[in-house]
Amino acid sequence: MSQKIHEFNDIIRKLRKDLFGKGPERIHTVFVENMAISTLTGNVTPTEKFIASTADGLKMVHAARTTMIQDLYAQQTPEGMEELVGSKLLHLFSDIKIEEDIAISVFVFEDPISQ
Repeated sequence: MSQKIHEFNDIIRKLRKDLFGKGPERIHTVFVENMAISTLTGNVTPTEKFIASTADGLKMVHAARTTMIQDLYAQQTPEGMEELVGSKLLHLFSDIKIEEDIAISVFVFEDPISQ
């Protein structure tokens, strides 16, 4: 793993830990042209797992996870992210499968990301 990817993953982990009280256990990121595509596993807290044990709870945890992340990035790009990749963050697409505890985030930047 390159140093840039390692630092990018650290930014994601810290932000999610600060937001949800638990960061992902593993993050795998690849840079493709102007995108950073991250697969995050081990995201869900024990409380969220309990809440998600019903259909309504599952929908609530999913909505909270996806909406909170997208709103946070829309308000402010995480500190150091744009400097690290050398480009402005334009969009974040994010989703999570609560049952499998896996999330995908696609970060779209203005310019291609150099490796």
